[in-house]
Amino acid sequence: MKIDAFTIFPDYLAPLKLSLLGKAQEKGIVDISIHDLRSFTSDNHNTVDDTPYGGGAGMVMLPEVWGKAIDSVLRDDSDIIVLTPAGVPFTQRVAEEFSQRSHLIFACGRYEGIDDRVRQHYESDEYKTRGIRVHEISIGDYVLGGGEVATMVMVEAITRLMPGVLGNPSSLSEESHNDEGWVEYPNFTKPAQWRGISVPEILLSGNHGEIAKWRESQAILRAKKNR
Repeated sequence: MKIDAFTIFPDYLAPLKLSLLGKAQEKGIVDISIHDLRSFTSDNHNTVDDTPYGGGAGMVMLPEVWGKAIDSVLRDDSDIIVLTPAGVPFTQRVAEEFSQRSHLIFACGRYEGIDDRVRQHYESDEYKTRGIRVHEISIGDYVLGGGEVATMVMVEAITRLMPGVLGNPSSLSEESHNDEGWVEYPNFTKPAQWRGISVPEILLSGNHGEIAKWRESQAILRAKKNR
């Protein structure tokens, strides 16, 4: 998979080179490129925004700058992801869908967002016939300073579903938001007692059939409590 992310703060996305995701890039499973949006400006001040038509607070990011940026990496079958609080909620199912794609472009908006004509342009029939898709995505019902944090959340959630990224692939079948829709059961490790709290006896029994039943029941209870 190829991932391109555009931002006015490239250093913000530096953590994408760490941990399992960093190893996945070393293995060639995923290729992530971070681009400075200001390099696509054409004035001496590297301007990326201007005041909104119709008035109002804040600034809006310029369509021409974003058009040049996206065009620089766009190819047939690309998915353009615009991070916005007004977007479709990001879920595990959405992550699974994106993990099957070949090229993701993340547009990290700032201020009052990106001029909506950018979305309209790349949603036109000209691009649809090339298999190019535009997605407005939100990672939650709250407002962030920009799309960088949301991009890191999405990239990690998406890439860990790709074969070869996780050290133990079986982890995917037992974690939260799996095919059954439950959250993950509570986990414990050594010592068997800590600060007066004991590990549930069933987990020390060695009876894997009963342990599996207990974990399933705990996952259901946890989902009902928290979801």
